[in-house]
Amino acid sequence: MSIGIFDSGVGGLTVFKEISKEFPLADIYYLGDTARVPYGNKSKETIIRYSLECANYLYNLGIEVLIVACNTASSYALEILNANFDIPVIGVIKPGVELAVKSTRNGKIGVIGTQATVKSGSYRTEIEKKGNFIVYQKACPLFVPLVEEGLIDHKITELTVKEYLEDLVNKDIDTLILGCTHYPLLKNVIQKLYPHLNIIDSSKATAIYLKKKVITLGGTGERKIFITDESSSFEKLKNLVVGADIFLEKLELSKICTL
Repeated sequence: MSIGIFDSGVGGLTVFKEISKEFPLADIYYLGDTARVPYGNKSKETIIRYSLECANYLYNLGIEVLIVACNTASSYALEILNANFDIPVIGVIKPGVELAVKSTRNGKIGVIGTQATVKSGSYRTEIEKKGNFIVYQKACPLFVPLVEEGLIDHKITELTVKEYLEDLVNKDIDTLILGCTHYPLLKNVIQKLYPHLNIIDSSKATAIYLKKKVITLGGTGERKIFITDESSSFEKLKNLVVGADIFLEKLELSKICTL
């Protein structure tokens, strides 16, 4: 059995890594749309079109489960993807929310993400379905380029984290959802600055969620990573997150834009 995962760039590799741990025998294919990253500042219509194109490419590889490892795409395109493909399509929002509501002790939950994810209100909607929780949201648009540039353990990253998160922390949140799959790469910086927070890593939450939904996934354990444009920073972070032994294959964007 095989799993397809797509994201706008490198962030979804955190999901790839966690699912690879949980399903070592599954064939797993990852598509990073590096030619069109980031999705977070695009219109809803553009996000949906990009998502359909990425999903269609993976579907044609014969995948049996699709993971939308992009919070922005999960916010805007999940319903349409489910309607267009006859396989399970799982986003990263619901798994993260389920773990967050179980983790909070005071009912105050912070959510950080791209402009598009925060604007969609998708996390707030899912959290409020679960009970009487107080939700504070914050867009952190500089986090994605910091990760894409490999500035993970850097002074400028610490300053940016403080700039974005200080107001949320002052609202007495005890749980913080990393509402973008790039953000787990900044988890150590955030935890160092705010050690009291329960940090919800959507990549781990998604792998746990998938394991509950799928009884077994067998295969040959094949791993492939596709990108839509050359990216030295992607390769560097790919080596850091999942190792150097998985080969990167560049796809011409015309092979994706076939719808």
